[in-house]
Amino acid sequence: MKKDFAYAHLAPWYEYLSDDCDYENWSQYFVNLLKSVSCDPAGKKGIDLGCGSGYFARSFSRLGAAMTGVDISAEMLSVAEEKTREEGLCITYMQGDLAKFKTFEKYDFACAANDLFNYVPKNRLLPALKNAARLLKKGGAFVFDISSKRKFFTKIRGKVSADDREDITYLSFGNVENDVATLDVTLFIRRKDGAFDRFDEVHTQYIYEKEEIACALSAAGFDPVIATGMYGEDENTADRLCFLAVKK
Repeated sequence: MKKDFAYAHLAPWYEYLSDDCDYENWSQYFVNLLKSVSCDPAGKKGIDLGCGSGYFARSFSRLGAAMTGVDISAEMLSVAEEKTREEGLCITYMQGDLAKFKTFEKYDFACAANDLFNYVPKNRLLPALKNAARLLKKGGAFVFDISSKRKFFTKIRGKVSADDREDITYLSFGNVENDVATLDVTLFIRRKDGAFDRFDEVHTQYIYEKEEIACALSAAGFDPVIATGMYGEDENTADRLCFLAVKK
């Protein structure tokens, strides 16, 4: 059976299926980290890398930041634009690859939430981080997170995830080999006539150690400030690691 690219069909349902995720607290945590390096988003120019459905871009925009969102998925960008219009916000969205995206703008801060760098292959990590640095002004702040190695091996490898709703059923089958994780996602989406269409996607993610990211940040032109478990959790038991860096 043909499998589509990640988020080809999941995009319109992404935030709906993530309604148990505390995005508000997550975005506020990012704001607090930015403020810790004297980068209050209010009145600043920011870029959301791998913006997906635009939740974090919208959150920073509501605080008064002039936001740009970038994502490789046209489907996700379509959702982001619609949600932004619904809120009456003004955010610029652009389609692009993190390692290749170019703009003449320079930003005060950048964020990349919810596993963006887990989707970046090992041989493209440094180019992606160098490009992120190029987008920032000198002294600009960069905050992002990744899923931890522990999470992949304890909560994804060999696990089945299911979410059955009235209009959609989500199934995910996880596999991990060495430092590569594959999630085979199946969606059953209800049509107007009540029947369901099936769609299959494959999501490939890459497992990074904290030290790999920290070294790559330094090589890309950043001073790493924080590399720890999300919300200050012990990095050895956290499902998610958070990084804060400043462009040299």
